[in-house]
Amino acid sequence: MSCLSPQAPARGPALLHIAQLAVTYPGQGQSGPAALRGVDLDIAAGEAVGILGESGCGKSTLALSILGLLPAAARVEGSIELCSRQLLGLPERDLRAIRGAKISLIHQEPGLCLSPVMPVGRQIAEVIRAHRPLPRKQLRQEVEAILEEVRLPDARRIAQAYPHQLSGGELSRVVIAQALACRPVLIIADEPTRSLDLRIQAEIVDLFRDLHQRCATAILFITHNPALLAGFADRVIVMHEGQVAEDGEAKRVFCQPSHAYTKSLLQLVPHAMPAAQRVNLNSQAEPLHHGC
Repeated sequence: MSCLSPQAPARGPALLHIAQLAVTYPGQGQSGPAALRGVDLDIAAGEAVGILGESGCGKSTLALSILGLLPAAARVEGSIELCSRQLLGLPERDLRAIRGAKISLIHQEPGLCLSPVMPVGRQIAEVIRAHRPLPRKQLRQEVEAILEEVRLPDARRIAQAYPHQLSGGELSRVVIAQALACRPVLIIADEPTRSLDLRIQAEIVDLFRDLHQRCATAILFITHNPALLAGFADRVIVMHEGQVAEDGEAKRVFCQPSHAYTKSLLQLVPHAMPAAQRVNLNSQAEPLHHGC
């Protein structure tokens, strides 16, 4: 039985348009199970969209599909358009020009996507230089300005540090700065707080909220925890078994979920989350417990 949701509310012109996206990973000598099945998704310019679901529901596959980073053996069908340009089937050279400049990805484990033998400021500078060559002094100034933008007060020290010299919270801010470096139109954050303690999680989500309010960048925030989206996401898309189970304004999804799977996710919100997150979610979802 299909678990597709009712039609989502109308929005502005789509920055990202995904239609009937299906991804299958090969099994041993035969087709494996479908990771994505007929996914339809639009994101408007400047919109903050939360992708919510448990591990294995297809969230990360969706992110990798958009960036053209799936394994070569994966079978991909459907359409992915950014600013009306078809991304599926683009040559790798064209995709490299888009990654970082138009779409940036923030990985689950910051330490794994940073080189251990290069100062983090130089790594941010390399992203800028790949798309926008600048004189060395101006490049250094831009790197330090971006580090300050993500709330790293001693930007010069951070820029000169190696990843192992930074805390988990500092590393998370560094990769966010790296994603912002070329001012992309879309940032995909794939479980960006997964390895952080609850206090730092709240700080990073607050940083995303601030960046969303100040910048024109659209954000696709992938998580298994609905509390991280409360008070931040404009819209929430719930994924289940490779499909979109529900798509709607965040307040409506938290207050009046239409799918049983969404209801079950909201009932599993961790009680140990920071108070600010719990209040945000409860203020939106409280009517759920009173039959709204």
